[in-house]
Amino acid sequence: MSVGAYKDAVSSARAGVQTGLGAPLSPAGLAVEQKLIDFKDDRDALRLSYENCFDIVTAARTLQWISRPAMAIARMKKAAKAGGHVVVLDYNHENNAWKPEPPKEFRVFYQAFLDWRKANEWDNRIADHIPELFQAAGLRSVRLFVEDYIVQFGDPDFGNATGIWDHVMQVLGPGMVKAAFLDHRELLEAEECYRTWAKTHLQRQSLYLRTVVGTVSAPPANTQSVSF
Repeated sequence: MSVGAYKDAVSSARAGVQTGLGAPLSPAGLAVEQKLIDFKDDRDALRLSYENCFDIVTAARTLQWISRPAMAIARMKKAAKAGGHVVVLDYNHENNAWKPEPPKEFRVFYQAFLDWRKANEWDNRIADHIPELFQAAGLRSVRLFVEDYIVQFGDPDFGNATGIWDHVMQVLGPGMVKAAFLDHRELLEAEECYRTWAKTHLQRQSLYLRTVVGTVSAPPANTQSVSF
């Protein structure tokens, strides 16, 4: 199975860089007034050139596509000011759930999706591993917030939220077929069965999401001692 082509996607993953300016607190307890940095030539999350620049550095649903998340977090930490924060939101794809159980055709696709990600060294459980990665990077006061995205039939955003998997199959499915994680027939069957099932039977979808916040330690103050 060839997965090399998808490793190139790592170099185009973006990390968001934001500055908090004393706005009202967000659910994670941080200022959320933002100045967004529009990356042009510095888009690789593993090679961020910023150092000691920002109050808050964030990555939303990004580390799931990076095979070396520890390196990305180290770069994010370096971009933040002393006393600033690193904030990451991401998935645990192995804990996503649907009620009732999806049709077999979609389950075949979803297992292939997990296997394809694993072969590319993308962590399917990245949300649950972020706290230890933060601690290993030397971030302090690491806090975790449950951000599960749950929709039920009848919710205003139900169609858009559950349609994400139709989009995933259309966009990522052909590459998975090319890499031999499933065949073209299986992909078409999954797409057709999922669309029908989502409209007629799906009652609840729960996407497992966690936000993790860490603080960059201030450098120790220079002190002098005098002996008499």
